[in-house]
Amino acid sequence: MSEMADAIRELTQEKGFSLDSVKQTIENTLRAAYKRTFGTADNCVITFADDMSDVTVASRKTIVDGVYDPVTEIELEDALKLSPECELGDEIDIIVDPKSFDRSAVSVGKQETHKGLNESFKDKLYNEYKDKVGEIIIGYFQREYNGNIYVDLGKVEGVLPKKYQSPRETYQKNDRIKAFIVDLKRISSGLQLVLSRSDPKFVQSILELEVPEIQDKTVEIKKIVRDAGYRTKIAVATTKEDVDPVGSCVGPKGLRIQNVIRELEGEKIDVLRYSDDPVVFIKNALSPAEVNRVVILDDEKKTALAIVNDEQFSVAIGKNGQNVRLANRLCDWSIDVKTEEQAAEMDLTEITTRRAQELFSNAPQAQVEPEEISVIADLPGVNQEVAAKLKEAGYEDIEKFAVAYENGEIEGIDGVTAEELEEVSKIVHNSVEFVEEEDNSEDAPSEENAAAEEEEYFCPECGAKITLDMTHCPSCGVEFEFEEDEE
Repeated sequence: MSEMADAIRELTQEKGFSLDSVKQTIENTLRAAYKRTFGTADNCVITFADDMSDVTVASRKTIVDGVYDPVTEIELEDALKLSPECELGDEIDIIVDPKSFDRSAVSVGKQETHKGLNESFKDKLYNEYKDKVGEIIIGYFQREYNGNIYVDLGKVEGVLPKKYQSPRETYQKNDRIKAFIVDLKRISSGLQLVLSRSDPKFVQSILELEVPEIQDKTVEIKKIVRDAGYRTKIAVATTKEDVDPVGSCVGPKGLRIQNVIRELEGEKIDVLRYSDDPVVFIKNALSPAEVNRVVILDDEKKTALAIVNDEQFSVAIGKNGQNVRLANRLCDWSIDVKTEEQAAEMDLTEITTRRAQELFSNAPQAQVEPEEISVIADLPGVNQEVAAKLKEAGYEDIEKFAVAYENGEIEGIDGVTAEELEEVSKIVHNSVEFVEEEDNSEDAPSEENAAAEEEEYFCPECGAKITLDMTHCPSCGVEFEFEEDEE
């Protein structure tokens, strides 16, 4: 086998170049040398042997009677010496010995060869690594320059820019570095991989390796936000009700999440349950703080108020506002954190009432009926703990509560303050007033009904409203009878 065949075999088998790319490189090299020698390569014809043992360079010339351009034309007389069957106007290929090319042509050919092989090498590397963007790769610390860390990845070089580094981490010569591939760049020596250890997807990739439930799609990572080097928040959900997504990520005795924390050099990680309900999700997102309640201030603008106890306020805010800032990004809501005392100074009743009115005004008229909200617990914005205590005391019904409160009959309910009763009364008043406005669209009551409504009767035991045809109180069940007035 010839030297050329040996060289081609070395390039294809040992260096990994494709046969087509090697052939193209050799062809480009010979064409460049040909052009340097003859001034054009338009008529250069290159042919390879089937076994790649040889290559032929020829000049394709047109047979003419009277040569004007000797590079592309040949006299008929000279052509007949090469092929007796040729005629005027035919084309004939005349073999050219590459050794006849001058030195400058050979030099140009070498340059083209190096250029072609480099481009082929870059294309090969690019095709090999283009599908690895978004994956984890492991390399070793090589050097640092201007804050950027260069990583030895074997075939290619990796660069970990300063902006993609965690401020918690430092490296020494030959230290092992695991990183996330974010981009590819072609450089003069081949290919450079742009790496990151600060990207939230880096945490996601590590977690996916640690948690089998994520790999089999039982647990889904909804969103990750990160302040690299300090804290990461991960919202997870499950496709199976019997699987705890948070417990799956944390692992037995916290083993799985500890492996992730160890890889991040001790960065804090909050794994929390995702919820479609913004109130629940905001509560979870502010972990490790315990949130008493969440008030949605504006759905359209996505603003909310989280109310916590005094001792939980600094935890909810976090150092330099980090915890609430990450919660904002995780939920895509603007969350304001207040203590119970600070919230008490705000008129939250007005906010909840306005939200209720917006809800009713956007609903079909058939849905705005008094029967839909008949108990205290269903009122928008009402404190559910207070509603439960009112229910225990026998004041679950809205109408019964309103009458009793106006008559001053509600007092001394265990665990319910006068301020809380007043707040419930305000919510009832505003909600019921809105519904009554819808009922006013009906015809005015007759004079007979108006006269009957002037005189009202109430149960002597519970204060519920009763009528003359009743024998038992509908609320407390006490039996009674009416006596006719003697005139």
